[in-house]
Amino acid sequence: MIQSAQVASKFTLFTHHAKTFPDLVTALRNSMLRAGVFKDERTAEEQVVQVLNFDIHLVKDFRGVRYIERITECIPVEEKNEYTFDHRNEKTLEGKMDKFMDNAAIYFGKSTNRELYQYRNILEYVNDSYVITNPISDTNIKEMRMNMEDSDIAGFDKFLERNWGIKPQKMKSGQEESEIDLPQETILVSSTPVKKISAKNKMAKKVPDSKQTEQIRKKRENQNSQTMPRPKAKPTQNKNEMKNRTKKSTILGKINLEED
Repeated sequence: MIQSAQVASKFTLFTHHAKTFPDLVTALRNSMLRAGVFKDERTAEEQVVQVLNFDIHLVKDFRGVRYIERITECIPVEEKNEYTFDHRNEKTLEGKMDKFMDNAAIYFGKSTNRELYQYRNILEYVNDSYVITNPISDTNIKEMRMNMEDSDIAGFDKFLERNWGIKPQKMKSGQEESEIDLPQETILVSSTPVKKISAKNKMAKKVPDSKQTEQIRKKRENQNSQTMPRPKAKPTQNKNEMKNRTKKSTILGKINLEED
């Protein structure tokens, strides 16, 4: 049950018959030790405390009436580094020993009697009526609001403000986020009305008149004439080829004269 509550489920609901909240933690810790999952009592108790968020304790009186006596919240205590290095600033040996003894007292307190959790009643049944006492911790408020619908969140926020004066931070909906967090390239369109153009006017604007078509045709012809590639110049002939051609022409000319 402890393992499934830590990893594989959104929430875990179970029943127990402990009379007080410390008795509930102790009973679950001993059950884990007997199962052989853990061997150290402190480690087993830490795992139990991480799972127990709320304890709804029911009571059955001598008349057979069953009612909720209290709702208790479990708050795990985070271990903090409370050691100091103030002994370096002390100039006398007595001052250094006093600072060292302070750190030693903190160390032995954490090793022997460190508090793993705190518990406080959120609601109690007193004098035939329910009394709201201590506020819910910020961590559990955040987790509860994340798993509620919009209508439930609004009612829960009113309940917190009415009873404890707590105003949790409003969660943005998808529409509000899209309106606020706009990308840099997004352009907002103005709300001014735009004059509509009929289909006939659009067609009239698309078809140009005869003068415009003639101007466009001439402009295209000029562009084509300017952009047409120039003919490549013929490569120059070699000097030897020119000499051979001149010799052939002179020889042919002499032959013609002799025949005449």
